[in-house]
Amino acid sequence: MSSKSLRRRPASISPPVKFTIFSEGKNTEPEYFDAFDKSIKGALVSLTVVKAAGVPKTIATKALEFRKKGRRRALSSFEERDQTWVVFDRDEHDAVKETIDNLSKNSIGVAFRNPCFELWLILHIEDFDRPIDRHAVQKHLETICADYSVRQGKKPDCQRFMAAIETAEGRAVKMNERRVQEGAERQAPWTTVYELTKAIREAAKSGNVAVNG
Repeated sequence: MSSKSLRRRPASISPPVKFTIFSEGKNTEPEYFDAFDKSIKGALVSLTVVKAAGVPKTIATKALEFRKKGRRRALSSFEERDQTWVVFDRDEHDAVKETIDNLSKNSIGVAFRNPCFELWLILHIEDFDRPIDRHAVQKHLETICADYSVRQGKKPDCQRFMAAIETAEGRAVKMNERRVQEGAERQAPWTTVYELTKAIREAAKSGNVAVNG
């Protein structure tokens, strides 16, 4: 046996797991996930946010078309790990349940919030369990986050939330469990953004280096 055959081949780096996120918002949501992306710098995860993708039905259509386009050709084992997600609020949109069910049926993740994304930000700071509308939720965030103001157009420094993501995830799970116990699934306050952040974190933790030979 030659010395060449005994030589260990170098480690190969797996390509990043790609998350394509279709976002209803054009400011806070994309900035939050941009901060998240920076916080896991060095991990083999790639986040692409499609800003202001429209109302839930429109977002769903775009995500489904994107997913379908990717399935028209044979995917490598690495590409099969890639994920497509949509992020939107309840607001006054119609057919929300049908939209979520259709997306889930097509293996597209849904980071849903009722009433709004600010609810998810609040959970990074404290527990929250009041069934109020988005205006009241935004006003409450103003009282606990000095750099956020709806009327003045002040956006929060999303980097400050990164250290508390897992805490927010735990609070969201418990909050949703209370809604289920009440028979009020998806009613305010409710969010599944934690499912997306957890999926990204788990992908970032997964083995990034495969040793061959």
